[in-house]
Amino acid sequence: MPSLTDDVVRRLYEEPPDGFVATRAAAIEEARAAGDREAAKRLAACKKPTVAAWVVNLLARKRPDLIGELVDLSEALRAAQRELHGDQLRELSQQRRQFVSALVAAARKLAVAAGAGAGKLPLGEVEATLTAALADPEIAAQVRTGRLIRSAAYAGFGEVPRPRLRLITGGDAEDAEEGPDAGDAEPARGPDRDRAAQDRAAQERRRREIERRRRDLERDLAAAEAAERRADEQLHRAEIAELDASNLVDDLEAELAELERRRTEAVADVARRKQARRTAERESAAARRRVGDVQAALDDLSEQ
Repeated sequence: MPSLTDDVVRRLYEEPPDGFVATRAAAIEEARAAGDREAAKRLAACKKPTVAAWVVNLLARKRPDLIGELVDLSEALRAAQRELHGDQLRELSQQRRQFVSALVAAARKLAVAAGAGAGKLPLGEVEATLTAALADPEIAAQVRTGRLIRSAAYAGFGEVPRPRLRLITGGDAEDAEEGPDAGDAEPARGPDRDRAAQDRAAQERRRREIERRRRDLERDLAAAEAAERRADEQLHRAEIAELDASNLVDDLEAELAELERRRTEAVADVARRKQARRTAERESAAARRRVGDVQAALDDLSEQ
């Protein structure tokens, strides 16, 4: 069962960070007054999150199911990369981009519902943190706690970019083929020795051809990965720009709705004031007529 301290910690990392310090200070003071030094120490260790970290924390605490899906997808991506399943990796990378965009949108809604201004949220940092969580299991574990204090970033993607290949020299290959006692064996003579020399030469040619082909493929892979990174960065910028534009539209629509409400109130106020003016005009005219009548009566008395 969660303790009162757990409830305070949860509130600290769910509420907007602008009230973090005051809430923490009040909770520490309350714990000290109650003589609970351990709780006071635990609360003092809580660090104020940045706005981006707060948004990610809010997502982790309010929608742990989505963070669980993120962890599952990250494990699948790392497995596909370790095994170099190209088609599967491309499909999962596409899922990654779509899923991260959906997570950012969900986090934005939660932050706005919690009182944050939609136009001031650092959604680029939120997306970078979620992308890093997909690439790095340690970052994913930190995100899952709901207690990040700053955003995260990841330079690459995947834990092992490609298998590490060991180059075997010609001497190593020959030693492996000949075995540990090959130096003591009787050298082949005549046609057998020539045939063995031809076999070794053919094997060396095949080894060199495989090595050349491997280097070509590694260059192609590096170029493809670089192109993918550039495409991902371009897509990231486009998605952020689209999200920012969508946020701006939402903000403008909210402002327009507020202005329309104020205009309606102002029109109603003008109508009320116009009616009041007309009433005042009628009362003023009646007062003037009354003044005239009284003055006429006074004049009649004076003439008698």
